[in-house]
Amino acid sequence: MRSTRLGRSGVAVTELAFGAAALGNLHTPVDDESAAATVDAAWEAGIRYFDTAPHYGLGLSEIRLGRALTGRPRGSFTVSTKVGRLLDPVDHPTGDDCAQGFAVPATHRRIWDFSADGILRSIDASLRRLGLDALDVVYLHDPDDHLEQALSEGYPALERLRSEGVISAIGAGMNQSAALTRFVTETDVDAVLLAGRYTLLNHEAIGHLLPAAAARGTSVVIGGVFNSGLLAAPRPGATYDYAPASASLVQRAVDLQAATERHGVALRAAALQFPFGHPAVTSVLVGARSADEVRDAAALLSQPLPAALWNDLLAAGHLPTGVPTPKRI
Repeated sequence: MRSTRLGRSGVAVTELAFGAAALGNLHTPVDDESAAATVDAAWEAGIRYFDTAPHYGLGLSEIRLGRALTGRPRGSFTVSTKVGRLLDPVDHPTGDDCAQGFAVPATHRRIWDFSADGILRSIDASLRRLGLDALDVVYLHDPDDHLEQALSEGYPALERLRSEGVISAIGAGMNQSAALTRFVTETDVDAVLLAGRYTLLNHEAIGHLLPAAAARGTSVVIGGVFNSGLLAAPRPGATYDYAPASASLVQRAVDLQAATERHGVALRAAALQFPFGHPAVTSVLVGARSADEVRDAAALLSQPLPAALWNDLLAAGHLPTGVPTPKRI
């Protein structure tokens, strides 16, 4: 699998990145054996970039990912994690974390903290859970409601750690492009992670973020290419942005599916490959909860897509005029 450098850093990332939220029991439980087999399948498929966060299963994702990568040459893979949510142990835990999306016991509570001290504490805890002595990439995680603190305190702390060689690359990860554009234009981040805002259905990032990233030499990692399900299986009741999709969005996805299938192409393959048309996009992150899902994502990435497909999507107005489309070899 092809790889490239993240921004101006020396960190290598594969085109397909493994999103480890499901290893934290996202929505439904995953047993330890399945979690390990999923990471093994990713490795066998050539994936060498793995993304996690303390938020995912109250640390369970980091623990499982670290265990699964144990024994593999440290210089042969890249791990990113995130900061901004500290995990505070609960003295007498009751209930579960399902309200936050994870089927795990509520052993900790999350505390938003983008201060310099919070960043250091979060990184120290992540290193312990992952079983690593250094981190390749650290993203400020969802600082939407804490943007000024993230910019004025969190980012400088990461910048210092990068300059000291404690971490190799830094960035921010969000579900919106406007604030990420500020990170690109006002700071020296290596990369930004954008979820759900540069897809076949949502082209928000094409206006400002992607051009700014291309101009600055900042890498963009794209997540949420299936818009939480609608572009994987368009039908009434499918989800978009983790909520039931409107009838108009479902119809748009159905129309896209019909257009791709006229070219013998699965909608999911077009959805996964679409972001690579933009030169700022370095990697696409896909979550998986089983070995079969990983193998499916790798197959979608490798499926040849005809140029005529993209031309037809543009001509039919499914994509904005002038949007760059993939020219994969």
